[in-house]
Amino acid sequence: MRFARSHFPRGFTFGAASSAYQIEGHDAGGAGPTHWDTFAATPGNVAHGHNGARACDHYHRCPEDLDLLAAAGFDAYRFSTSWARVLPEGRGAPNPDGLDFYDRLTDAICERGLAPHVTLYHWELPAALADLGGWRNRDIAGWFADFTALVMGRIGDRVASVAPVNEPWCVSWLGHFLGQHAPGLRDIRAAARAMHHVLLAHGRAIEVMRAMGLSNLGAVVNQEWAQPADDSPEARAATDLYDGYYNRFFLEAMFHARYPANVLAGLEPHLPHGWEEGFDVIAAPLDWCGVNYYTRSIIAPNEGPWPGHHTIKGPLETTAMGWEIYPQGLSDLLQRIAAEYTGDLPLVVTENGMASDEGQQDIGRIAYLDAHLAAARAALDRGVPLAGYFVWSLLDNFEWACGYDARFGLVNVAYDTQERTPKASYHALADALRR
Repeated sequence: MRFARSHFPRGFTFGAASSAYQIEGHDAGGAGPTHWDTFAATPGNVAHGHNGARACDHYHRCPEDLDLLAAAGFDAYRFSTSWARVLPEGRGAPNPDGLDFYDRLTDAICERGLAPHVTLYHWELPAALADLGGWRNRDIAGWFADFTALVMGRIGDRVASVAPVNEPWCVSWLGHFLGQHAPGLRDIRAAARAMHHVLLAHGRAIEVMRAMGLSNLGAVVNQEWAQPADDSPEARAATDLYDGYYNRFFLEAMFHARYPANVLAGLEPHLPHGWEEGFDVIAAPLDWCGVNYYTRSIIAPNEGPWPGHHTIKGPLETTAMGWEIYPQGLSDLLQRIAAEYTGDLPLVVTENGMASDEGQQDIGRIAYLDAHLAAARAALDRGVPLAGYFVWSLLDNFEWACGYDARFGLVNVAYDTQERTPKASYHALADALRR
């Protein structure tokens, strides 16, 4: 790797990330069913009918995984808590084993000299709440606030940072409009309501944690650099709309207490009554903003119903997911977010990585990470207050609708034996972090 730790400011945080349902093994420890279990049990939704029942068995093997993280020289571990593990019914009596697990996990992270960075929700909605409408039901903001208080009451004294929801666009649009993630809906009204309610839940969680005296609270949004397929006014308008509902919708709400006008043109008829009154909660002050970045999208208009556009394949090299490798998009997005939304607030690259089918000698992943770290350094050179970078992911894991086919990990997991084997990218990063 060209990259070395010395290329970044003193105190810059380097970490790796994971999520609960993708690695823990949801059948262990008394966790309740989730809407991802339901989604995966429906034929055709997940490759090979895979699910998160066993995953990487991190529930039992977390000491080994944290040892790998520490041995590589990382500073921090970004993990998520499972709502259904802590509250099997989403509400009511907690599962003591679930709370004990996150207590032990947080202690184990600290014992290895790592900083625990927590995301409260990474998509595993309890099935009992899905039965009540899930993210379409405004009451979910209060249910999530109660879950937040319970978890942070147990581990909040030891965490370095907290974000309520990972990638609200995926929670709402990908799962409720495109139907590619749980709950698998293709319903514009459901999507509009989920988009609004996930933001209300974010704001309520921030309120609860502030009242508990917690600090270093942020948000994590996924972003794609959007470019028009050509110079026509139609392509530019289509790209601006895609950028509006993918990138700007959640940032505008959290930092400017509004929704983009071009997105409202399509979504407003489907938003819940009184949506305009929610911004005092949604725009609760934050201490940092996390950006998950993987690729760009090239947008072309079409004559279909709103939003009336589609993505086209670009000319650049792609990952095993078919995503174009476009590092410049990371530096451009970071600069834009700082200029238009967050100002002097610290930004963190909370996820960046690639799916690769190269196996142990994952040279492509080394090049990908090196190029994106260079883009992060370029953003710093442009004056962006970038404070950290987290690789996605530490382990190969359950990659949602792709099942176990897509491998994002620095560490290979042999799912039949659960053996962990660090890849070339793990060793390259460890060397770079030592330099």
